[in-house]
Amino acid sequence: MCILHKTVRIDDNNLWVELHDGRTLGVPLVWFPRLLAATPKQRNDFELSARGIHWDLLDEDISIAGLLAGVGDMTTHHYEAA
Repeated sequence: MCILHKTVRIDDNNLWVELHDGRTLGVPLVWFPRLLAATPKQRNDFELSARGIHWDLLDEDISIAGLLAGVGDMTTHHYEAA
């Protein structure tokens, strides 16, 4: 199932994705270290696709389905407390 996004915006702390069904997702940038370390100009240089958001210069891809599932950066292992 493809979940359509309408708009994307990024502030100093969060990635905001407005979906066509009226929901708005707010995800902390700490979930995505490349976005957190990027300049505002780099953060705003993205492309939207049917599946998500792509930052070519940052080598970052975020799927809308992953955001809805609560999945952050998958490039490093995240340890969980016991």
